[in-house]
Amino acid sequence: MPTRQPSRIGVADYFLDDRVRDGMGERTALRTSEGEVSYRELQARSNRFANALESLGVRPEERVLVGLPDTPDFPAALFGTLKRGAVAVMVNCYLGADRMRELYEYTCARAAIVHADHADTFRRAARLASHSPALLVVGTDEGDVQIDNSDSHYVNYDLHPDDPAIWLFSGGTTGRPKGVVQSHASFVNTTERYAKEVIGYRADDITLSVPKLYFGYATGSSLLFPLSVGASAVLFPERSTADEIFRQIERHRPTILVNVPTMVNHMLAHPDAGLQDVGSLRLATSAGEALPLSLHRRWNETFGVELLDGLGTAEMWHIFISNRPGQARPGTLGTAVPGFEVRLCDENGQEVAPGEVGRMRVRGDSRAHAYWRRPRETRRAFVGEWYVSGDMMSVDEEGFFTYRGRDDDLLKVSGKWFSPREAEERLLEHPGVREAAVVGATAENGLTVPVAFVVATSEADASELPEILGEHLEGRLESYKHPREVHVVDDLPRTHLDKVDRGALRRDWAGRR
Repeated sequence: MPTRQPSRIGVADYFLDDRVRDGMGERTALRTSEGEVSYRELQARSNRFANALESLGVRPEERVLVGLPDTPDFPAALFGTLKRGAVAVMVNCYLGADRMRELYEYTCARAAIVHADHADTFRRAARLASHSPALLVVGTDEGDVQIDNSDSHYVNYDLHPDDPAIWLFSGGTTGRPKGVVQSHASFVNTTERYAKEVIGYRADDITLSVPKLYFGYATGSSLLFPLSVGASAVLFPERSTADEIFRQIERHRPTILVNVPTMVNHMLAHPDAGLQDVGSLRLATSAGEALPLSLHRRWNETFGVELLDGLGTAEMWHIFISNRPGQARPGTLGTAVPGFEVRLCDENGQEVAPGEVGRMRVRGDSRAHAYWRRPRETRRAFVGEWYVSGDMMSVDEEGFFTYRGRDDDLLKVSGKWFSPREAEERLLEHPGVREAAVVGATAENGLTVPVAFVVATSEADASELPEILGEHLEGRLESYKHPREVHVVDDLPRTHLDKVDRGALRRDWAGRR
């Protein structure tokens, strides 16, 4: 299927305005606990945001931070920013003032759209920053008057497909994330290739997302993709917990659940997991981090809903390797999405044979322009048409990819390389373990040793668990892969995208010395 790429195109046109032009204005676009929002209503609210930003002096290509909870104002602000021709930088509205100040400085944002509940944090950040962005605050009489008094009609800025549209942040498990500059064309391309050709989004779908909308995986899977076909998305501002996800499923009866491995684990660990009615779901997706085979099997046994694992990166915006409905192979990421080419190469850039582990490189029409103000990292990652990743994988003769870890996460122990995922998989097989992460630590003799951090289930005795797990791993792993220490913790540290923060775990281990 050819990708829709006319000479001029914008995200707001393709995902929102085209639905109204197609006669879908009265269809439900958004579902919340307070009611439904139609496509026409969302368009009008987006136009008001665009007019309000213009009145604040925001110009095309200037950055606008969108720091809102998952309410209808988030997509309205996002589309309004893009209608103005500005660049949307989606951020976690719960970040502290110091982190927000860093984002102000890094993005040189001209304005920020925030909710009244978080406005004080943004104001403190603005006072600390070298420049003071304009604030558009919603959720107050003053802020809403500013939006409501704006015109509900707007002529979208004339955009080129290659113009910058949205900044995403590279996930990473260590260090500061990098701003990834993505174009309008990228969002259209992946929607046509992945959402429509692979997953098969339909007009009668209702999506529900575990990750919040500022995370690019959720922005696509539970906002842009459903809107592209006239479907609807469930939005809720509450924190995603297993209880909350089950409540939202019961209330809205979604057909697609946008999930992540951490929540897969939490849903399975719920005491009433087997009693939950998830019959409305026709499929679920998983991305963001590796999905352990043991979790995938337990999900199938408990819920009976097809779970499609896949891989995407901010640098390619979204999923470009995925399992297909009806063809999922647990333990694999699936095959390359149409329109994307994926190669696995050795350290010399030569393609490795099937079954061997290599570093991933991918090309396709969703590749980002660059990392903002990171020229060295840009030159390393964007080579010709290719994005060269740090992800290590293998591929079989049929084209199914299996994730092996990040190149900076692989451990060399006793002169041999191995992925911590192997040890994590074996640890998760024990009923006393709810979550597990294995990292490399430098022992007193200077050698690298694997160290495990586990979160115990409610039934497990935390004091006895390290010894029990040592016995559990006997015969399940080669001896050099055994964690030298097992630490039981209340929770695993997370990055801003809810991935396990392995850098923090290494620092934790060093602090225990």
